[in-house]
Amino acid sequence: MRGIWGIDPGWGLTAVRIALALIFIDAGYRKVLGGGMEGAIQFFAKSGIPAPGIMAPFIGILELVGGILLLLGIAGRWLGLLYAIEFVVATFYVKLPAAGWVQSRLDLMLLAGGLALFLGGSGRAAVDAVWLERERPARGMTHRAA
Repeated sequence: MRGIWGIDPGWGLTAVRIALALIFIDAGYRKVLGGGMEGAIQFFAKSGIPAPGIMAPFIGILELVGGILLLLGIAGRWLGLLYAIEFVVATFYVKLPAAGWVQSRLDLMLLAGGLALFLGGSGRAAVDAVWLERERPARGMTHRAA
């Protein structure tokens, strides 16, 4: 499939993947290595997230390590699914009820980015594009001999 001006649409997914990766690396670093884990645990507890002492470190590691993997383009679909699940909870269970629409916009965009990666893959310039994704002919298309 060709996009506008002949640019492969996979490059759009690459931009989404890299933007998400940078956001998650920063957020995970602040939680795991930047001394913010205790604050994250307290926030999770205050928000009613079950097992905050387990969930906050899990989310911090998911964001840091997953962000690094996303930057490289490794396991983009699966990380997209995990981030989509994380941000369904963050958006609809935590942010919207507590802070309203304005404070929930970034979380909603991160949810959309996670879904885009889950449904579309890592895009171009990704390890996944080389190792995992294979070009398949579109359904119903046949190859003709020249």
